[in-house]
Amino acid sequence: MRIWHQSFTVLSDLAAYDEALRDHFRRVARPDTVIDMHGMRAGTYRTNYPGDDIKHVGFQFLHAIQFLQGALLAERQGYDAYALSTLPEPGLREIRALVGISVVGYGESAARAAVGDGRRFGALVFIPELAELYCDNVRRHGLGCRLVGACDVGFRFTDVLAGFDSPGPLIDRFRTAARALIARGAETIVPGEAPLNVLLAMNGVTQVDDVPVIDSLGAWVHAAEAMVDRRRAGDEPAGTGYFGAIPDPVRRDEILDFYGLNPA
Repeated sequence: MRIWHQSFTVLSDLAAYDEALRDHFRRVARPDTVIDMHGMRAGTYRTNYPGDDIKHVGFQFLHAIQFLQGALLAERQGYDAYALSTLPEPGLREIRALVGISVVGYGESAARAAVGDGRRFGALVFIPELAELYCDNVRRHGLGCRLVGACDVGFRFTDVLAGFDSPGPLIDRFRTAARALIARGAETIVPGEAPLNVLLAMNGVTQVDDVPVIDSLGAWVHAAEAMVDRRRAGDEPAGTGYFGAIPDPVRRDEILDFYGLNPA
């Protein structure tokens, strides 16, 4: 199967992160799964990471246009699934209601993996403003009752990039922050943004004091594979109602053309 991975970063600006992602996807995906990585368009941000933009709901709304266009291209190019591989999941609900292929979200997949067997979980983020957004998204996904909280991990994306070469101090700080959530009742820990997740995974950090640390990237890969399997078997029901029904694609494209949003 073919999966379109969509990052919120400009991957061409982040060679170390790009390669770490590729290595991780090779480890967690099935042998017959092809994950094609896509980032935001060059020049999207003033810097090479959306740290300032990502913490404003209005900017996320605008940047979500690129996610929608990626999903449309994925559908037209015959991909089996489209993955919003970023914690904020911009436009996830709307994209699911506009394309006919399987669509998975990074944050949702991680949360669903975290609550297995009825567990309670907490999340750690390196963009503090995302804690509020993440809690709201988890409630939307129907899992709010299982969320202990989302907290600032205590370091930033630039620290994570530097940590690829010297991960020890960051891992120690992550464990300290995770213990605070565990003390509040968390039985699993979700490492929030994907760069933090891949740093922990590549260094074998799978638990803190016997409490599992969820591989959020692996969770969406497995969710996408399972969703495609169900669809191929005829077990994936068509969306219904206001939030799920797929509109007439001809009318969809007419509207996209009207607003100048139809990707070439």
